[in-house]
Amino acid sequence: MSSDNSPSHPDGLITTQQRGNVYLIGINRPKKYNGFTPKMFTELADAYAELENNDQLWVGVLHAHGKHFTAGLDLPQFSDAMKAGKPILPTNGIDPFSLNAPFRTKPVVTAVKGICFTAGIELMLATEIIVAAASTRFSQLEVGRRVMAVGGATFRMVERAGWGNAMKILLTGCEFNAEEALRYNFIQEIVPDGGELDRALELAEEIARQAPLAVRATLKNAREYYFDGAAAAIDAFTGINQKLANSDDAAEGVQSFIEKRSPVYKGK
Repeated sequence: MSSDNSPSHPDGLITTQQRGNVYLIGINRPKKYNGFTPKMFTELADAYAELENNDQLWVGVLHAHGKHFTAGLDLPQFSDAMKAGKPILPTNGIDPFSLNAPFRTKPVVTAVKGICFTAGIELMLATEIIVAAASTRFSQLEVGRRVMAVGGATFRMVERAGWGNAMKILLTGCEFNAEEALRYNFIQEIVPDGGELDRALELAEEIARQAPLAVRATLKNAREYYFDGAAAAIDAFTGINQKLANSDDAAEGVQSFIEKRSPVYKGK
């Protein structure tokens, strides 16, 4: 599936497209390497909110138009806010970096390609599954621009890659490739260039074939472990399964098993 034919805007825009129960969210400012503007962050937060609030949308796919995922922030458009100590991220919608509540409860698969720098890495690390084109280039180079990564890289890189590997990336701003990103556990799959969006869609559609309430409950429980520890996640098991067992989808799962057919879930 191509993502290169959508019209763009000087300050960029975020495209959206529903494909069954999958919601495609596209970064679109290709003439500026998809560098993010305040407008784009607002639209991205709104797109995540639509994914969260629309009962017909079960899985998101974050991707980019053009040759590159994103070069990160268009810094001149954020410098005044940074100097004033104001937040550079939107306060409405759903935080695309998953740093501030309300948090997204539906999974997102990300397809990256070309340049994936700074905020681009942080956006992908905030999602559940990342597919990278083989030639993708990564760099968390904020320190070379006299700023600090504030979208989650300082802790998500440490937990995934370990202290030494994370510090090498964060403190030097060095560039690394897709094979290294896979070794660091930043991404889950590498595919030939041009196949990253198709593969991300395949994964999203596979998730969408599962019972959506169970998918959301699983993601929520994993996040409970992430934020509150194993004891909190374990304590939630019984209540979650009781709620799921009494859902219409649970009845459909049993009936489809009896009738030896594929289940048709409705998220109820």
